Amino acid sequence: MRPETKLQNSAAMANTGNQAFVYLAAIFAALGGLLFGYDTGVISGAELFFRNEFTLSTFELEVIVSGVLAGAAFGALIGGRLADLFGRRKLLIATAIIFAAGAILCAAAPSAVILVAGRMIVGLGIGLSSSGVPVYISEVAPAEARGWQVSLFQLAITVGILLAYLVDYAFSSIQGWRWMFGLAVIPAAVFGTGMIFLPESPRWLLRRGDRSAARAMLARIRGTGDIDSELGEIEQSITKAPESGRFSDLFARSIRPALVVGIGLAIFQQITGINTVIYYAPLIIQSAGISSASGAILATAGIGAVNVLMTIFSMWLIDRQGRRFLLLTGIAGMAITLCLLGFVFHRPQQTTGIAWLAVISMMAYVGSFAISLGPIFWLLISEIYPLKIRNSAEGLAATFNWGANLLVTLTFLTLVEKLGPTRTFWLYGVCAIGAGLFSYYFVPETKGRTLEQIEASLHTADHSSSRRN
Repeated sequence: MRPETKLQNSAAMANTGNQAFVYLAAIFAALGGLLFGYDTGVISGAELFFRNEFTLSTFELEVIVSGVLAGAAFGALIGGRLADLFGRRKLLIATAIIFAAGAILCAAAPSAVILVAGRMIVGLGIGLSSSGVPVYISEVAPAEARGWQVSLFQLAITVGILLAYLVDYAFSSIQGWRWMFGLAVIPAAVFGTGMIFLPESPRWLLRRGDRSAARAMLARIRGTGDIDSELGEIEQSITKAPESGRFSDLFARSIRPALVVGIGLAIFQQITGINTVIYYAPLIIQSAGISSASGAILATAGIGAVNVLMTIFSMWLIDRQGRRFLLLTGIAGMAITLCLLGFVFHRPQQTTGIAWLAVISMMAYVGSFAISLGPIFWLLISEIYPLKIRNSAEGLAATFNWGANLLVTLTFLTLVEKLGPTRTFWLYGVCAIGAGLFSYYFVPETKGRTLEQIEASLHTADHSSSRRN
């Protein structure tokens, strides 16, 4: 074999090894998303049992379910700053510890008050992972694989929700709600242990002024090829980033349209009722006519499976069909299925057939969400903002998202008691129609456009508006 051929083969093997290393890093980091999904979904089965053990009122149950959201909002608010101070990797290790501590406290809770505290700690982990994991993956992934690797986080969330439903079903026969919460310790331990052996973000190391460590880390991730050009690009972007990026820049004329889109989609993603299904699906199914807890939880697991499959489908479609097409199509499906779900509960008698119609309607609703408001909201807020204010703008949109989530979760059971399930689901259906109109008139198509092109178009729109004025 010729020497140059041996060198080429060695380089190919090195690149393959480093690709595998980056994939492994993305997969381990995405376990933060799995924990996000698990701790979001596990409450739906556990609430059937701890509600009776602690003799909870409707409002008290809503507080326990929504306690995780208060912690998540706080975690999302501080996560970016902590990641900048201590590093992405260290923050994610700490996040794994927080997840484990929250799971243990929930599993051992002797009272509803302690259970709320445990759920808030778990929520803190969710907020930190939602702000830390996508950033870490995006900063270690190569440009050509960044899209699908960051999307692993969203996919991991849906897998975590499905896993939670399956665990709920496995322990429903013994009413083992403490086991349901406690088993989250296992993926938390794997997540934390994996992050110990994964690299720190080269971008963060450069921002801290440690160029030699950043170069060594980038060489470890990319292989022994030419990394100086990428290192130079990172240094350039870090040099430019502090030019502006103040909070007041969010309200610049050129940013306002994107700000309206991000906040609008953040609110509509929640007020169309998705988390009423994620958090309360077994209760909804029981009230529709499937009386046994295990049967209701098993039906919920089917809904979780649809969520995973349609998320994978949306990952395949999103760069082919475009954002607006999927967004408008999925929202239309949500509106139709919410109206159908309201009709199911409008029936004077609940039979097994009607109950399964409710399950099918919820599956179709979740499937519609999984190709539209679910992934596209998070994708768009990572695309439509200029680099200099992207973190601040995404954080603001996420804050509105968690706030709307908290509002819906705190009011769902109360709305059902006051308005009845029919009017409640029809109210969410009206919100879905509003989401469709908002998306049609305000959401831009970003398919096939680079982030720089999108940013340039915002400035072009700003200049055009200034000339008209």
